[in-house]
Amino acid sequence: MRVILFILFVFVVKSTFSQYPPAAGLSGTTAIYKDSSVFVNWAKSCIVKRGYVDISNSRDSLSTGGLEIDVLGKADNFTVSLGDSGEAVVSFYPAITNGSGFDFAVFENSFDGQFLELAFVEVSSDSVHWYRFDAVSLTPTDAQITTFGLLDPTKINNLAGKYSALYGTPFDLQELSGKPYLNIDSVSFVKIIDVVGSINGYYTSFDSQGNKINDPFPTPFFTSGFDIDAIGVIHQLTQSVNQLVLENITVFPNPFVDNICSYIKGCGSYELVDITGKILFTDEFCDKVLINTNSIEKGIYILKVNVNYKSGSTKIVKM
Repeated sequence: MRVILFILFVFVVKSTFSQYPPAAGLSGTTAIYKDSSVFVNWAKSCIVKRGYVDISNSRDSLSTGGLEIDVLGKADNFTVSLGDSGEAVVSFYPAITNGSGFDFAVFENSFDGQFLELAFVEVSSDSVHWYRFDAVSLTPTDAQITTFGLLDPTKINNLAGKYSALYGTPFDLQELSGKPYLNIDSVSFVKIIDVVGSINGYYTSFDSQGNKINDPFPTPFFTSGFDIDAIGVIHQLTQSVNQLVLENITVFPNPFVDNICSYIKGCGSYELVDITGKILFTDEFCDKVLINTNSIEKGIYILKVNVNYKSGSTKIVKM
């Protein structure tokens, strides 16, 4: 009996004092600065579903901070605020692929690396089936972390927002190997889901081990919730590696005047870009892409499509 009690004591102590990588700038950190040469690309599009300013007080007021365009390109401390339980779906072209070590990093705007707003991270190859990284929060839950309360990064793992502004929290796709419907060598979508840090209430967020996640709550401002700045790609799919290419993407009419339509079996996402690479339209679809182009000028454009682990593009002309 004493042996069993001792083993249980050691397990509890070890679990309680487990340490994860520390804050940016400290020895052993996994934080990656925005200008690091490891980044080869950045997010191409973002769709945000706003969450509440204070989910415990009012379901009528949503966060309004920032714009979806603030997530695109390199981290620059311009963010979009998700609000309590808000979500952002971010897409990538070429797709993120599984390489050696970390594969992408998520940037938030913590001003000091201790006031941390956290988020779950999920990935998908087809925008239909989503898989979450196993997040862990060992922050004590005997008292609520208040509005401007501080967190210890060494108690946090696989939650975005662990590091200070301009330092990305990295993720390794290898951790999700073997998941059905997920091709870790072709991940085109990343979803960021705000953690509701309340330890009281039915809206409490739980980590992968069943622990309540305690982070600053409430944050009843128009910038409520997780503030996503950018997602940097470390490993991306190259055309020479990607053999899963959509063929015969047919757009009609082509040339077109006002609307374009394409039937593509399956669910995925599309981007319409101009010849400079600027994204004009982006959205998700199932079986049919339909775009009203009244707002764009005559010229040559590229329709890019990602669906069912495959990607492809075709040239179209507006008359």
